[in-house]
Amino acid sequence: MLLAATTSFSLPSIDYLAILPELVLLGGALIVLLATSMVRGGLKRNIATAITMLFSAAALVTALVQWGRISAQGAETTIAHAIVLDGFSTFIGVTVLCALILSVLVGHDYLKREGIESSEYHILAMIAASGAVMMGQANDLIVIFLALEILSIALYVLVAFNPLRGESGESALKYYILGGFSSAIFVYGIALVYGATGSTNLGQIANFFSENQLIHPGLFDAGLALVLVGFAFKIAAVPFHVWTPDVYQGAPSPITGFMASVAKVGGFAALIRVTIAAMNSQSASWKPILYALAIATLLLGAIVALVQRDVKRMLAYSSISHAGYILIGVEVGTLAGTSAALFYLFAYSVMTVGSFAIVTVLGGDGDSDHDLGRYRGLARRQPWLGGALAVLLLAQAGIPFTSGFFAKLGVVSAAINGGSWPLALVAMIAAAIGVAFYLRVVVLAYMGSDEADATDTPSSQVNPQTRHAQSTLLLEGQSVATIPAVSVPLLSGIAIVLSVATTIFFGVIPGPLLDFAHSAAQLFLA
Repeated sequence: MLLAATTSFSLPSIDYLAILPELVLLGGALIVLLATSMVRGGLKRNIATAITMLFSAAALVTALVQWGRISAQGAETTIAHAIVLDGFSTFIGVTVLCALILSVLVGHDYLKREGIESSEYHILAMIAASGAVMMGQANDLIVIFLALEILSIALYVLVAFNPLRGESGESALKYYILGGFSSAIFVYGIALVYGATGSTNLGQIANFFSENQLIHPGLFDAGLALVLVGFAFKIAAVPFHVWTPDVYQGAPSPITGFMASVAKVGGFAALIRVTIAAMNSQSASWKPILYALAIATLLLGAIVALVQRDVKRMLAYSSISHAGYILIGVEVGTLAGTSAALFYLFAYSVMTVGSFAIVTVLGGDGDSDHDLGRYRGLARRQPWLGGALAVLLLAQAGIPFTSGFFAKLGVVSAAINGGSWPLALVAMIAAAIGVAFYLRVVVLAYMGSDEADATDTPSSQVNPQTRHAQSTLLLEGQSVATIPAVSVPLLSGIAIVLSVATTIFFGVIPGPLLDFAHSAAQLFLA
């Protein structure tokens, strides 16, 4: 008689509070999905939005509860040390969830305008946000990869979810193909790091380097370089930015704002975890790479944005330049640098979602008109909308009394104090260039005539249909660029007001956010 051998199998302890924001978001996505499949004709858009807002707000509350527990008990790990609950993860969670809530408000009105009743947007947005939150909590390279794929796959589908936009499908295909390559490179980098250190756990990797010194670091350096390439693609750092302008332009505008904020926050969260938490002792290997990436990203993003006439492409290159500023904070590798990077991530997320909310409103039916001419005389037609646009763009330029000013000041100060003054100099040059293309739109909105010259747009950049329409209007004696005022839907208006109010509040009273970011970085570094 054969007796089956019994082996003991112990499950890791699970602290459910540590992963509760992700569970809430995934639970909300599952409920919307099940309701959509069970209700005849699908779940109504209003109900899907209400459920998404409810679960997003609940996830935000759980993140704040996490912060209270961390402040009282300190940081801890769970699930076999693969997930960490600390100030850093909580800050990332709060940032992602705030961006999600604003994006859902804007997305609801977009779906209504385009006549889309399906709830794919709500489901995929919550799934993508859960991946970004998990990237902030991941304490293992494998978990980072899983979270990255949860975020990325949902974004691939979101870019193409509107079947009426042919350019969205093309953009999604480009994003998917390049994203697949970057994921493969990232996984190969993880394999090489594992071969060099014997672990994928970030804590164990840090302990390995504290107790050992690599005599032949070639394997580790190659793995680290490939891992950084994967992160560089996700944060749109030069030269791994090539997908960004086309995808940002082709995606539906609410998705562009969501992607620009949430994907960047998740990517930088994982990058900071890997470089500073696990491999800070090996900074000689990764700092030169980040140094070069930061310089190239700052300058190319700012310079190319100058020549863009499509506002979405301009904001795409602007987001590339913003990634360069955040890279400065990461490259410094100090408490001040990490704190400045966190502050910048929050400020940038709010500003970019608000900016794309205005772009969505002005895009009109079909979300296709994003030429600069659309913004001519905006402040005269709709003063409050023009003022909101001016505040958000000037904040991205780093004008005082906005959160963007303290964001740029923080990373530049950290670079100077950390000895990376050439990076600080490049950042200030990029900021000066950035003022030019941001002010270009603001001046056009406030000082541009409602009756624009038909030659304002070069003929080479106008498609034949537009040229024919302009010629027809001229023959009829009408103004080419007389643009009617647009109605601002309620929820989009709320999102814009919240974005502007947050940007101004933390620009005038930055203390609460600065303290939050500093405490999060301090707990993280401890």
